Amino acid sequence: MLLSTRALNRATLDRQLLLRRAPLSAEQAVHHLVGLQAQNTKPPYYALAARLQDFRTEDLSALMESRRVARIVSMRSTVHTHTAADAVPLRRLVQAGAVDRELRMFRKGLAGVDLDRLVALCAAHVEERPRTPKQLRERLLEEWPDADPQSLFVAARCLLPMVQVTPRGLWGSSGQVALTTATSWFGHTTEQAAADLDDTVLRYLGAFGPASVQDMQTWCGLTRLRPAFERLRPRLLVFRDEHGTELFDLPDAPRPDPDTPAPPRFLPEFDNLLLSHADRGRVVAAEDRSRTWTGNQAHRVFLLDGFLAGLWRLEEAKDRTVLTVEPFRRTTRAERAALDEEAERTLRLTTADGLPYEIVHTDAL
Repeated sequence: MLLSTRALNRATLDRQLLLRRAPLSAEQAVHHLVGLQAQNTKPPYYALAARLQDFRTEDLSALMESRRVARIVSMRSTVHTHTAADAVPLRRLVQAGAVDRELRMFRKGLAGVDLDRLVALCAAHVEERPRTPKQLRERLLEEWPDADPQSLFVAARCLLPMVQVTPRGLWGSSGQVALTTATSWFGHTTEQAAADLDDTVLRYLGAFGPASVQDMQTWCGLTRLRPAFERLRPRLLVFRDEHGTELFDLPDAPRPDPDTPAPPRFLPEFDNLLLSHADRGRVVAAEDRSRTWTGNQAHRVFLLDGFLAGLWRLEEAKDRTVLTVEPFRRTTRAERAALDEEAERTLRLTTADGLPYEIVHTDAL
């Protein structure tokens, strides 16, 4: 069966809780979405504000302080916010190939380094008390003074599951990156195994489907996932997109009518909606693919009718916050009104009580 681009768009938005806000808790949403991209500290908050009915910034901060979610390197060797139950198992699964790739890239700087000893030293150092990357590099250099400091840190990050401790990542708080082991932070008394691959395929489809094998590989950074999809084929529905690519999906997953209304949504930089498919055409028009990045920095984006339609930025001063909407094309009066309503909701959730804010629209970029 053929799925049009609009059909894929609506199905993906529904899985991503972006067609209508979901009555889920922040913890339930982080689990359903299989983590939130978190290279910067604020994106997980904006991601949940766009998706949940009753979200408040303090909800996610409270989960971080109680160690029910944490910031950890996982998919694509980037920082994600995961639940305590998912953090280590998912990391162990998706890092299986990344470790070898990254260590090969830094092998010259690790000449003569005993990696087993490196892991043991690193674990002891950060479990004594959380350490910054600089402090960790300095300790490892004491043991291997001729090694490259960054290579030592990359090896430690690859080989030892570590979380960024609070106050890093809390809304309204500041804190540099400080690391400890996931075992120490979460209090796990037994070694957690890698997540089951087949189960993770099903969870990915539940959050990002319908999707191809390459789509999931783009999301998690693993390769050679075709055998897992083939094992699961009898349990899945199979479709084709407009380019003939084979797409897999859960039989009972929502696939709304392509004409289902999709309200505007303001998404943070690096939102997983835009990073989790090999073909982003279900959300991003071909002519807009290069407009969401400058160098290696992603921009905040907004959706109109379910598709990427422009950028937004915040200017946060002590006495005022300004949210600027920068559309890629001319918007109608009705679209601007809907964008204003969504922008105001975003500002109410993320601006300090009593602080004035303003919404500004620019001409089409």
